Amino acid sequence: MITTHAVPIQKEAISLLKFPVDPVRLKPDHQRERDRAIERAMTLGNTERHKCRILFKDSEGLKVVETTIWSCDKQNIVLKYGLTIPVSRVVSIEMH
Repeated sequence: MITTHAVPIQKEAISLLKFPVDPVRLKPDHQRERDRAIERAMTLGNTERHKCRILFKDSEGLKVVETTIWSCDKQNIVLKYGLTIPVSRVVSIEMH
């Protein structure tokens, strides 16, 4: 689902981004699929150091980052160095 419209960024640049409070609009089925993918990516990240692609929207538009998810809760995905992406701004997770 990663689109060509997404701007690739390095995970270190996430701390410089601004995230709107409003969630991205997803259909309920897509939202459940996204949430399951986040959990799976976190499990694989912790057990096998498996990377994933995270497609998300900041205040400027679609971005994509390739990284390992270390932990998550209902509000945030936590990456290495304590960097976070709000779950509400994540469009999809792609395992590879």
